Amino acid sequence: MTDRSVLVTGAQQGIGAAAARAFAAAGHDVAVNWLDDRAAAEAVAADIVALGRKAVLVQGDVGTAAACAALVESAIAGLGRLDVLVNNAGIYPRVDFLAMTEAEWDRVLDVNLKGSAFCAQAAARHMVAEGTKGVILNLASAAVRGAPLGVHYSATKNGVVGITRSMALALAPHGIRVNAVAPGLTDTAQPRYGNTDAELLEMGKALPLGRMGRPEEIAGLMTWLASDAASWVTGQVYHINGGGYLP
Repeated sequence: MTDRSVLVTGAQQGIGAAAARAFAAAGHDVAVNWLDDRAAAEAVAADIVALGRKAVLVQGDVGTAAACAALVESAIAGLGRLDVLVNNAGIYPRVDFLAMTEAEWDRVLDVNLKGSAFCAQAAARHMVAEGTKGVILNLASAAVRGAPLGVHYSATKNGVVGITRSMALALAPHGIRVNAVAPGLTDTAQPRYGNTDAELLEMGKALPLGRMGRPEEIAGLMTWLASDAASWVTGQVYHINGGGYLP
């Protein structure tokens, strides 16, 4: 599978940036969605261009259905079509459950769950209209098992698993595959929030494989799931966590 068009949300850093680069390396054009760091997004786009592929910058917050539709349309306008959507954008503001506010709950659900659902809806509508047998990949998390400072986050990631399975059933008649990737402890900005390097090193050593994951390793699974090698795979949740969570 080459010469297809991919939209990666939340691609200015971390797993999203790695995914954007990996899809370009696999021979695809990529729309790089970013929120608040244009310079970082431009650096990702420059890497994509250096790999000989087209890059389009798409700014937008996935927290509303209207914004999701707009950024998907911008990606399509820039790339000419859309074959693969990677729903990577997400937030994880740690908060004690007893202190969690309704506003904190709503914001995390808006970005992580509603954003994934409505970006997928906008992408799927385009794919169905164009007769594209596309692929949608949703980012879940090892936090589906629970996280004491992430009740809202865990709720969204369990929700992502649910919508992945349901969307896979809804879109299968159109030849659109939907799967989820659930990373564990990965070396990105997210686990560094509230943890020192020494603490992260110890957390990595506690995993059966003895280290944190790398964003590129998560991206490699994504490119496989979007490829024709996975053409009979849909509705599945792939855990990639160094053995730290064995469902």
